[in-house]
Amino acid sequence: MLNRYNQYKKQVLFAGVGVAALTMGATVSALGLTGKLSQLPIVGSWFATQTHPPASGELNLSQPQDSPVLALASLTPTARAAKLEAIAQGSASADRTRARYLLAADLIQQDHGGKALPLLDGLDREYPVLAAQVWVKRAQAYTATGDNAKAEATWKALLQQYPQDPATAEALYALGKSNLQYWDQALAKFPSHPRTVDIALARLEKNPNQPGLLLHIARHGIYTPGILNVLNRLRSEYAAKLSPQDWEAIAFAYWEKGYYVSAGAAYGKSPNTPLNLYRSGRGAQLGEHRQAAIAAYQQLIQTYPTAKETGQALVKIAEVVEKPETAIPYLDQAIKQFPDKAPEALAAKANVLLVLNSAESALQAQRSVLSQYSHSEAAAKLRWDQTEEHFKKGNIKAAWEWARQLAQENPDSEYAPEASFWIGKWATQLGQTQEAQQAFEYVLSRYPESYYAWRSASLLGWDVGDFTTVRTQSPQVQQVLQRSRPLSGSAATQELYLLGQNRDAWTLWQTEFNNRVQPTVAEQFTDGLMRLGVNDNLDGIFMLSNLSFRELPAEKTQYKTLRQQSGYWQALYPFPFQEMIERWAQEHQLNPLLVTGLIRQESRFEPKIKSSAGAVGLMQVMPETASWVSSQIKLKNYKLDDPADSIKLGTWYLDYTHREYSNNSLFAVASYNAGPGSVADWISKYGFSDPDQFIEQIPFPETKGYVESVFGNYWNYLRLYNPEISRKLAQYSTEHSAVVGVVK
Repeated sequence: MLNRYNQYKKQVLFAGVGVAALTMGATVSALGLTGKLSQLPIVGSWFATQTHPPASGELNLSQPQDSPVLALASLTPTARAAKLEAIAQGSASADRTRARYLLAADLIQQDHGGKALPLLDGLDREYPVLAAQVWVKRAQAYTATGDNAKAEATWKALLQQYPQDPATAEALYALGKSNLQYWDQALAKFPSHPRTVDIALARLEKNPNQPGLLLHIARHGIYTPGILNVLNRLRSEYAAKLSPQDWEAIAFAYWEKGYYVSAGAAYGKSPNTPLNLYRSGRGAQLGEHRQAAIAAYQQLIQTYPTAKETGQALVKIAEVVEKPETAIPYLDQAIKQFPDKAPEALAAKANVLLVLNSAESALQAQRSVLSQYSHSEAAAKLRWDQTEEHFKKGNIKAAWEWARQLAQENPDSEYAPEASFWIGKWATQLGQTQEAQQAFEYVLSRYPESYYAWRSASLLGWDVGDFTTVRTQSPQVQQVLQRSRPLSGSAATQELYLLGQNRDAWTLWQTEFNNRVQPTVAEQFTDGLMRLGVNDNLDGIFMLSNLSFRELPAEKTQYKTLRQQSGYWQALYPFPFQEMIERWAQEHQLNPLLVTGLIRQESRFEPKIKSSAGAVGLMQVMPETASWVSSQIKLKNYKLDDPADSIKLGTWYLDYTHREYSNNSLFAVASYNAGPGSVADWISKYGFSDPDQFIEQIPFPETKGYVESVFGNYWNYLRLYNPEISRKLAQYSTEHSAVVGVVK
């Protein structure tokens, strides 16, 4: 399910990243690429002589100095209680202060407010970064003891002492339950605080016909479960009363929730900024409203001829014009005026020329992409298309020539890990063992996070499992106990996050994150962390992963710096539901990291997610499959959106698919996605002499991507959280630094 989700969001948000596949089988010589390249050995010494300088940038994920309290923050309140008590009773220190706060927060959560109060006494003076939060906890502790008078007095004291602190919204919310004037203050003073959104929702429940409150939620409560109903009501019931700025807020909310067609229509009524006009056209295009898309794109092109969005609009309008020949002037304009879009536009022009039966002109355009824009993603896509085409024809030499050129010219392309891996595979097939080893070492060093790094490690003999053994492995897992500090947000927000106070940190972040439409790299990374903290895992992982699509050079450099740090990858591969996964994986003799990788791909750890096909829950079990499985294990009552039930049913079925295919995890995982009948047909049709070649022949692009994603997830959990593999990879990368990266 997530394959489709991610590809669709990528297509929409970063339209134009890829290039349409070629429809002609241009040879290396036809594209003017003969010469020394074709005279080289299949791998040669090239891999052993490349260097890759580390990216520079300002975004460094740092952990505070060793802190026993912060190391306990990831444990449950019960597991950490005794250690926190010991630290809280020790001598004055930063850790003693943190321990008192964290222990008090745990006690309040457990409804032991009376025990929390002594820990909070005077703590606001000792812990200035969280002084206002200490007052909040004190009021909550009094409430937990039933002393409402002291709780009210504490809330009022907080209002008096910290009137500008966002934590004051908690006081206004609590006091407003008996005096509605406090709620009015909260709405006016802290509009983006989640408590203020709660106030708006509460008032709408009593009187739903309040467009001002609906707009408040549209602007500040995109995360609320009923947001789509709010947006639809505004659009259908109050359209005549909405200002362009109101429509812009509605449009952004639709866009964030993935309703791009509705967003495009709303952007059409928003202020005519370049971004709004582009999204208006893109939304109409996705909704197949051709004329509306053309009108929006043309308005953008004419009104803002030099805006960066105009370059993308020129490429996109070429896709929707009715006659192919009318697309070419738009593409020529993009090539001439927008250098960053020129490779993509030129590749698109080649495709249009093919449609117009101008094969020679199309070939010339392709040559230009490869010669003038050799390092572009468009050139990488063209090279990979040619690699695949020649490989399918059995011409390994020509396929290698294209793959090697891609690895050399486009090392940062999404196709580079796969191309580099296949160079090694082809060397193996030709008996060039040393060259194959160099290629696999290169993949591990240059692309350690990729699925192809796992395949390379396996072929190099690492104890990481292969398709026939990975099921039965039970790797040691050691999670990182202390979090990295967020890259953005106030000192209070960062401190709360480090303490594991996820809800409180997220709450403060909502008041601070004011740059949601076009966030900085630091802000987007921090927002991803905060979403993960409150189990908004789908969008949290998306926010972190789509940093890779930044286009500005400075932002690309920042992202490269970020991805070289373990904290980024640990955030991208979180461990929700670990105990449940380990329990049921052990029950069915499944590798727990393989199960974790499958769940990450199926649902992004969202328990209640439902696919368009009807699959539900963490492991995306279809209702009819669940019914059959439950009859096998005699489970009478279950809920597919309950994490325990989903994992129980899903692991049984994954065990079943393994048993059906003699514990071959490639077939089992593919069957989990496409069904056992499809996999059986593919085995019958293509045979099974080489697992990597079998994957390339899977006729369903979604299933091919699914298989690679699941095993890529498995590998990332292994390399990040298995001490042995983590150490070996770090040591290996140091020892093989000479083969990291590619330069001309």
